[in-house]
Amino acid sequence: MAPAPGSHLARNSLRLRALEPLLWLGPALALILGVVIWPVVEMVRTSLMDISSTGVTRGFAGGANYAELFAEPDLPGVVLRTLVWVVGVVTATITVSLALAQLLNSRFPGRRMVRWALIVPWAASVLMTALTWRWMLNNFYGVVNRVLMDVGILDKPVNWLAHPAQAFAWMMAVAVFVSLPFTAFVILSGLATIPAEVYEAARLDGAGPTRTYRSVTLPLLRPSLLVAAIINVINVFNSFPVIWAMTRGGPGFATDTTTTYMYKLAFDNQAVGESAAMAVVNFALILLVVLVYLRVVRRREEIS
Repeated sequence: MAPAPGSHLARNSLRLRALEPLLWLGPALALILGVVIWPVVEMVRTSLMDISSTGVTRGFAGGANYAELFAEPDLPGVVLRTLVWVVGVVTATITVSLALAQLLNSRFPGRRMVRWALIVPWAASVLMTALTWRWMLNNFYGVVNRVLMDVGILDKPVNWLAHPAQAFAWMMAVAVFVSLPFTAFVILSGLATIPAEVYEAARLDGAGPTRTYRSVTLPLLRPSLLVAAIINVINVFNSFPVIWAMTRGGPGFATDTTTTYMYKLAFDNQAVGESAAMAVVNFALILLVVLVYLRVVRRREEIS
């Protein structure tokens, strides 16, 4: 027999029903709380503490860690280099992945093998990939110098990673290389969802390949491009193995980004609190870049 409406049992039953979604959302919320929220809170707390080189907390430091961080002479160059790193790598990755996804979406002999081969840089360890490229770029036994000398482009070996500009360009190329598989497959999945009838209608309207791609394919790929761009921004911003394995941010701080600079502050300078402040700044920069990107995408959608 059902409880009468308005009774104490009925009210309790309604409360229990209202709490039922927590049975399903609870594990996910607990995971987010433990893996995302708590580390961020702890990071901010650490950035406000006075911590010795041995890890002993000596009390509240207020904004002293941030003041020391912003007084670092290398910080402006590191931040600017990080922005160049993120914008350059993500832009190149998205551009090349669009072409790769379009190729892999077409039918040709051996397409399945090409798709499998594209997964290799993604499946392999990023650290091992970066180390392999470092060996390939070595000026004594690297295959890159050997090939360029054999074809007559170089007269003598070049120590590519000894010069900051060249090293940074090669690191960006390697970062694009390891980012391509994921991005290409995200875009490929978006291409697979576009109905063939849409292309048929475009052909009937007299649209050529270029106009069809610009007016049909790209607009329908916006959700996939948005996901790929945001995930790439976060991953590239926090990319540590490529830079550390190839140059360790050197010479000096000439090829550091905020991630490797943060590591050096903590382990080379023994400035744990300052490193935590750099982590907070890095986190804020990621949020800022993502929000700006979302704002630009939304404005373009409103205009179109």
